Amino acid sequence: MIHFENVSKLYARELFQKRRPALQDVSFTLGERQTLGLIGANGAGKSTSIRLIMDFIRPTRGTVQVLGRPASDLSYRARIGYLPEVAAFPQTLTVLDLIRFTCTTCGLPAKEGKERGDRLLQDLGLWEARKRRLHTYSKGMQQRANFVLALINNPDLLILDEPMSGLDPLGRGQITALIQQLKEEGKSILFCSHILSDVDRLVDQLLVLDRGSTLFYGPPAEFLVQEQADSIEGAFLACIKKHREEEHAA
Repeated sequence: MIHFENVSKLYARELFQKRRPALQDVSFTLGERQTLGLIGANGAGKSTSIRLIMDFIRPTRGTVQVLGRPASDLSYRARIGYLPEVAAFPQTLTVLDLIRFTCTTCGLPAKEGKERGDRLLQDLGLWEARKRRLHTYSKGMQQRANFVLALINNPDLLILDEPMSGLDPLGRGQITALIQQLKEEGKSILFCSHILSDVDRLVDQLLVLDRGSTLFYGPPAEFLVQEQADSIEGAFLACIKKHREEEHAA
């Protein structure tokens, strides 16, 4: 579904700033029916990885393939559901307006789109608010509306960038249950989150980045063994500390 091979990304140097790779020789694969958790501190390269997958930017070196094609091949886009970290909706519209627009751009028949949209609105607790303008939505409600749009075309591959952002415990529970359901349906999911307990519950494979470098790639259980920790959070903190100390010593 997603394949990175020795991918590096170097942005243009900002004035008075040291030029540093956003990604450096990163390789990983997300297979069919797998869920991959992408974790790292701010500046680790998570957003750059997602932007490369979506072909918003191109790699400096290496190759990025999505659904067996180069990321630059737009023909596969209808099979992807993308949830960005921050929703950016026209605030005078309703979620029903957005569903109709998304169905049109995806080539989804109106009847099928309405049926699927209605079901998603009910599953995500937005049915009663479906006719309200988006400027009346809380941040959590806008995040759930964004999830509806990501799923409306029944994608094979989901790219979820901080899907729990802005959600209260009830909203997080709804999204967690939905992701579990999507896993059971056989969807492939790339899941980026700062909430490591959610990552621990939901993913099959883990990719840990720090300052553009891969620190770990494999099953979460192996990460715990490697760092001699009893939680993903503990293992992550130990891994990052060790990497920073090694960088400082070098």
